[in-house]
Amino acid sequence: MVANIRSGSSPGGALYYNKEKVDKDEAEVLFWQKMLEPFDKHGRMDVDACMDCFWPYLEANRRTTNTVFHASLNPSPEDRLTDDQLRDIAQEYMERMGYGNQPYIVFKHKDIDRQHLHVVSLRVDENGHKLPHDFEARRSMEILRDLERKYNLHPSVKGEEQADKVGLHKVNYREGNVKQQISSIVRSCLRNYKCSSYGEFRTLLELFNVSVEERTGTIDERNYAGIVYGAMTDDGYGIGTPFKSSRIGRDVGYKALQKYYERSKSALKQDGSLDRLRQTVRDAMSPHNTRDEFRQLLKAENIDAIFRINPVGRIYGVTFIDHNDGIVANGSVLGKEFSANVFNELYPAPKEAQQVAERQAEQKHEPQSHTSNPLTGIVDTVLDLVDTQAYEEQQRQMQQRRKKRRHRS
Repeated sequence: MVANIRSGSSPGGALYYNKEKVDKDEAEVLFWQKMLEPFDKHGRMDVDACMDCFWPYLEANRRTTNTVFHASLNPSPEDRLTDDQLRDIAQEYMERMGYGNQPYIVFKHKDIDRQHLHVVSLRVDENGHKLPHDFEARRSMEILRDLERKYNLHPSVKGEEQADKVGLHKVNYREGNVKQQISSIVRSCLRNYKCSSYGEFRTLLELFNVSVEERTGTIDERNYAGIVYGAMTDDGYGIGTPFKSSRIGRDVGYKALQKYYERSKSALKQDGSLDRLRQTVRDAMSPHNTRDEFRQLLKAENIDAIFRINPVGRIYGVTFIDHNDGIVANGSVLGKEFSANVFNELYPAPKEAQQVAERQAEQKHEPQSHTSNPLTGIVDTVLDLVDTQAYEEQQRQMQQRRKKRRHRS
C-alpha cells in the first residue's frame, strides 16, 4: 500500500474535488469522524456542512498557512478489501499518524481499476495547536508496512505504482558519477513514459534535474543534429559541464528520440489512452481552489502539473505527467478545455504580483530584457561545444585538401 500526503491552505479545494467524484458516482463517502453528517436533506454530499465542522479549528489558529491534511491510501490492485476492512485500515492509519482526535472524512474512489481512499482532515487541533509532522513520510511508510502485515496485503514500496521505475530519482551532483546518473534516468524515462514531443520529454527530465538540448545546424553544407544532456540544481540552474549523447549511447541520441516520439504519438492516439488523465484533470479544475491546491489534488493522484509562467505570473503553457500510466502530455494534447488560456482564466496571477512584475519591467532601461535563464549556462556551454565541433570539422577537411594537393604535386 502506498500513501501520498499533501498539505493545503483550505480544505474547500479537497472537499469539492471529492464531491465532484461522488456526484459522478466515481466515489462514495465511506465514513467520517468528529463531524456532523456531511449530507444535505436530499442525501447529497454537502461541502458547507463539512466546512462548518472544520471552521472552529481553523479559527483557533489563523497563523498556520498549510492547515489541510489530504492523504490518498492506495492498496495494491491485487488486494480485494471490503468496506469494513477499508474503514479499519483508514481509522488505524489516522490514529497512528496522530489524527485520531481530529475531524476527518474518508472517501472511497472507484474510478480506476483499483479502489483507493482519500482522507481530508486538519493539521491544527481544537485549541489551535499545530499537530507535529516531523518525519511524516517515514512514519507513514512504517505504518503502512505494519498494516500490510496485519491485513495480509500485498507489500509495496513507494514508487512501485510508478511502473517500478528503477533509476528514477533526482540527479545528485555531489554524489559524483553524474554521467551514470543521467544515463540511468534518461533510459528509465524512455522505458516507462510516453512523450510525443521534445518539449514534453524535456519537461519530464527536468523533473529529475536533467537538462536536454537539441542542437541542429549546418557545417560546410552538411546538416547535423545532436543531443546534449546535463545536470541541474533543484532551482533549475545548470551545474557541471553538459555532454553529448554519444557518451551514453545511440539509444538516447537524436535519431533514437525522433523514433521514440513517433511511437509515443501513435500509442497516445489509441482510443481511450488519455481518457483517465483527462477526467482526473477535469475533476481537479475548480474555481474553488488555487493553482497550488489544483496541483496538490493532482499530486494525490500521482500526477504532476507543470505550469510555465511568464514574469508577470501569466500561465502560457502546462504539461501533465501521469506517473501511473506513464504519460506526459501538454494541455493542448488533451484538448481545448485544458489549454493555457483556460488555466490562466481559472487561476489568474494575484494582482499584487502582476503589478510588481510590471513595475520591474518598466524600470529596465535596456530595450531587450536580459532576465537570467536557469539554463543559460548550459546553453552557452552547448553552443561552445557546437562551435568547437564545427571548427574541428573544418580543420579536418582543410587538412584533407592539403594532403590531396601534395599528392597531386
